[in-house]
Amino acid sequence: MATGTITDEGVGRLRARIGIPQVYPARPHYRRPGEDAFRHVAWSYGDDNPLWSDPAYAAGTRWKGPIAPPALVGGDGLIGEDALNDAEMARQEELRGDPLRGVHAFYAASEREWWAPLTPGHDILRRTALVGVVDRPSEFGGRGVQEWTAQAFQTGSGTLLGAQYRMMYRTERRKARERKKYDGVVIEPWDEEGIAAIDAAYAAEAPRGADPRWWEDVQAGDPVDPLVKGPLTVTDMVCWHVGMGMGMYNVAPLRLAHRNRQRVPRFYHRDELGVPDAMQRVHWDPAFARRSGNPTTFDYGRMRETWLIHACTDWMGDDAWLWRLRVEFRRFNYVGDVQWVEGEVTRRYLAEGGRPAVDLELRTRNQRGEVTSPATATVLLPSREHGPVRPPGPPRGATILEAAFDATIDRFALERG
Repeated sequence: MATGTITDEGVGRLRARIGIPQVYPARPHYRRPGEDAFRHVAWSYGDDNPLWSDPAYAAGTRWKGPIAPPALVGGDGLIGEDALNDAEMARQEELRGDPLRGVHAFYAASEREWWAPLTPGHDILRRTALVGVVDRPSEFGGRGVQEWTAQAFQTGSGTLLGAQYRMMYRTERRKARERKKYDGVVIEPWDEEGIAAIDAAYAAEAPRGADPRWWEDVQAGDPVDPLVKGPLTVTDMVCWHVGMGMGMYNVAPLRLAHRNRQRVPRFYHRDELGVPDAMQRVHWDPAFARRSGNPTTFDYGRMRETWLIHACTDWMGDDAWLWRLRVEFRRFNYVGDVQWVEGEVTRRYLAEGGRPAVDLELRTRNQRGEVTSPATATVLLPSREHGPVRPPGPPRGATILEAAFDATIDRFALERG
């Protein structure tokens, strides 16, 4: 088995797992998400839309009550008990261990879609499988591998909620340190004038809310109302974890940390006091971040993904529906960096079933003028002519989780040849 090095043998063993439904490595953070979970998730990425957090307000919307923010349906271990049959459970021994053990994993891209609203108090089911392993050279750390995983979600009562693809980019830590690609990055201190400008931008932000954004009133080239996020602090990441949990590596404290270390020992490295700690510490410990080839601590890609979701939902209003979001994480967002979330409408059209839709081009841009996360989204808008938004439903008209998941896997293979 590979130990910190990407080998042909390791890549081959990883590819042998494609298409095999798997037990997710972490239990869901929310087993039966309700109004508090909706509020905590939105709060974790700075979203104060009362549609997610105020039942009295939500009761007066077209949804007739609170619905989950889109960020809750998906994510790393947020929701979903594994829905596998006996034959699939019997194959889990084939999936034990990591064929690229010790090789660093960066969250590098995501594609998500939402089919129906999640209302409070449901059990959630999920299916997960590896769907693609792509060799891709890395400027950051020599040989690299794209590891694509798909998931689909359904309520226990049968409502199909949505699906996602997640791409983890695997790079060798030693080579990343040697190449020192990001040694030239400098995060300059912020002066009072700079913080005042960011505060003014925050003060100008607000969700569109109950004011409909009519499809007929939108044109290609229209701007998406910008958001500011940052300057990033470790506190922001602490608050993120409160709402979002600790992710797929199941990082935990004390006795639970001991048990997790027995499960994934190579995810733990000793700190300067000789104490084993999770590699996830790269997000709040500069010394650990430097071990991965970065100059200092940095965010989670999921954070910027939720910021892009936030920009969409603030812009579109409560009567609309966020259908799809695709995002790549091309640069790191370091502690001290600010990100401006911005974009524009690129297309207005009738999507499948005559649904009024618009496509958006989005991005996050830092104070150095670098685009760190390019993205695209599709939003369904209410129409004076065509009526209220109709959420799109799952692909191929699927009515059960297994069929929706199979359609999700097939589409990945079709789109990527």
